[in-house]
Parts: sequence; C-alpha cells; structure tokens
Amino acid sequence: MYQPETYFIALSFMILTMLCWGSWANTLKLCPGFRFQLFYWDYVAGLIAGALVWGFTFGSFGSAGLPFLADMAHAGSHAMLLAVVGGVVFNIANLLLVAAIDIAGLAVAFPIGIGLALVVGAAANYIIAPKGNPLLLFGGIALVVAAIVLDALAYRLRESTRRATSRRGIAISLIAGLLMGAFYPFVSKSMTGDAPLGPYSAVLFFAFGVALCSIPVNYLLMRFPLDGGQPAAMQGYWRAPALWHLWGMLGGAIWCTGAIANFVASRAHVVGPAVSYSIGQGATMVSACWGVFVWREFTAAPARSRTFLFWMFVFFLCGLTAVALAPLFP
Repeated sequence: MYQPETYFIALSFMILTMLCWGSWANTLKLCPGFRFQLFYWDYVAGLIAGALVWGFTFGSFGSAGLPFLADMAHAGSHAMLLAVVGGVVFNIANLLLVAAIDIAGLAVAFPIGIGLALVVGAAANYIIAPKGNPLLLFGGIALVVAAIVLDALAYRLRESTRRATSRRGIAISLIAGLLMGAFYPFVSKSMTGDAPLGPYSAVLFFAFGVALCSIPVNYLLMRFPLDGGQPAAMQGYWRAPALWHLWGMLGGAIWCTGAIANFVASRAHVVGPAVSYSIGQGATMVSACWGVFVWREFTAAPARSRTFLFWMFVFFLCGLTAVALAPLFP
C-alpha cells in the first residue's frame, strides 16, 4: 500500500482531508427538496464504493505494509470490530450533523458540531498516541474553541427572529460534535496492536459499520424527522431525479477520500492520530467558507454578525496553524 514518507506529503494528505470533509455536504445543497434521510442512502453507497476504489488502487500498490486484500486477510477480528464500531458511532453523529445542516445551514452546523468534535477527538487521540508538541496542539485547539463561540454568536444574531429553530439547530450540532469526536479513537485503535488493519482496510470496515447502522437509525429518522417536518417515505427516494442520486453517491465518495487521506497520514512518522484528526477537522473553516461565500447564508445578517464571522476565520486559521506545527517541535 502507499504510505507518505515525509511530513510535507503527510501534511498534504491532511489538507486534502480538510477540503473533502468540509466540502462533501455541498452535494446535499445541490439536491433541493431531497430529504436528507433519503439522500443518505446514496451517501452510504458512495462511501462503500469509495473505500473499495481506494483499496484496490492506492491500497494495493506501494512498498509499505501489506496490499489491500492481504491486509484484510492478516488482520484480527478485534481490529475489524473496532473499525466497525467506529463506523457505527460516526454514522449516528453524521446523521445528526446532516440534520443540523438541514435546519441551521453549513456556516453554523459545521463550526459548532465539527469544532466540538475536534476538541473531543484530539484529546482522546492524544491519550492513545501522544505525538506532537502538546502546547502547540492544545493551544491551537483552544483557539478553535474561541472560533466556535464566535460562530455561535454570529448565528444567534442572524437567527434573532427564529429562536426556537436556533436552539434546535445548535443542540443537534452539539450532540453530533460529541459523537463525532468519539469515533476516531476506535478506528485509530484498529490500526495498532496485534494483527491491526491498514488504513485502507480500516476504511472499508468502517464503511460497513456505517451501512449496518444506517438501516435502523436512518429509518428511525425517516419516521421521526428531527427538523419537525413530515415523515420521509421511500417513494420520494425512487421518484428523485437520477442526478440527485449521483450527487449523494459523490458526497459519500468525497468524504471517503478525506478519510483515506487522514487515516494514511495518521500512520506517518511523527504525525500521529491527534494531529491528523485535528488538521482534518479544519473542514469546519472550509464548510463555513462555502456557507458564507457561495451559499450566502449570512447575506441578510446584521453587520455585527459578519464581524463575528471574520474573527471566527482568524481564530480558526491561527489554531490550525499551531496544530500543523505541533509535529515539528516535539
């Protein structure tokens, strides 16, 4: 399999993660009127397809570790189970996050949900594998927390006339963030210890966990939507345009590409899962850029709201820079 050999290449992989994880949700925006619960079935299919494509390409060529199929045959059942559990936890968090995007918009749901996930995930991963300068790592995370607060303030000003929806969107984002920060340590542990999975194989078992969990959980959300709307019927899925199904699968493949890049980078020398996960969750800033500059979610917001957003971006950039420098100053 392919494995980066220098920090520069590993950093490039982590930046790719940031771009993919911060952009995949735009595919939902491109399906107006398509309920996210129905969209999600295509997203899961794209996630599995992406894992297979990367496994049989980058995961099967290169001088590091075992090829994709041989790696799966060599791995132990405990490692496989950990990756599947990581997929289950992620899936619940991601369904809640997509619901929050539907309610509150990209510029709000991602900074709150993924920002909180960054704090939880980075701390848990650092305990598992303490690599990188802790002052730079956690100092950068503190700056990200400040950015989350600023984004919440901007959202509150924008939603001054819709407080009930505001509270629901923020609450769902917070729950999604706590769970999103908890999935990564499971996958990280599946790639260590006796008979571990390689990163490409780990993503495939992770995708299986997402698919298995989606059947009961997404069905439940179809029956009882979190946005307070009418239940979503499968007839709506079959009546949707073919292009919408394509966007859903592309969204899953984009997220999977980011996951592959992140898991591979976490195995690079001196990087470690805490730094890799933290930089990948810079997706928050990427998604906020999409929401603010492309989808114009804050066009009608007060001037103070846009000021808070400006400082949010500043704090996020400073925080991510500190995290990126952490492996260079152990």
